[in-house]
Amino acid sequence: ELQLPDHLELSEFFRKTYEPTGAFNGKQFAGGRSWAGARPELRVIGHDVHGIAAHLGLLRRYIKVGDVDLLVAELGLYGVRPDLEGLGIAHSISVMYPVLQQLGVPFAFGTVRQALRNHVGRFRRKGLANILTGVRVRSTLPDVYPDLPSTTRVDDDVLLIVLPIGR
Repeated sequence: ELQLPDHLELSEFFRKTYEPTGAFNGKQFAGGRSWAGARPELRVIGHDVHGIAAHLGLLRRYIKVGDVDLLVAELGLYGVRPDLEGLGIAHSISVMYPVLQQLGVPFAFGTVRQALRNHVGRFRRKGLANILTGVRVRSTLPDVYPDLPSTTRVDDDVLLIVLPIGR
């Protein structure tokens, strides 16, 4: 449902939100691109009089857990406009619960940097999620960045957030 002006506004929002965490993190949203890696199937976008206030994307994908391939929901592209950080916007993930239940996924997950430990800790305190450390996450960088090789990346320094939905 998003039109070109929507993608341009989101691109600017993500650039401003992610660039302070590293130049490359903001660079991937250049040129009106409003997604990283893959386009979300669903988005929750909060607006106020100043524009986009918060965003959360959802993409269903299969992941391997042990020897089993599970269809789950990956949550990502989470961002809150800097002037709104700390004002309780974090509860925005809870608006995804009914959608996740309709999709019939057993759980949703997302990964964040260790620097966001205190921020995501709020979800655990409210009983919305489990936060796991020491989980090895392997992902394949898609061939969408001409300046990066298509390789498998292993990351041992992330927090894994798991939101139980069906189990």
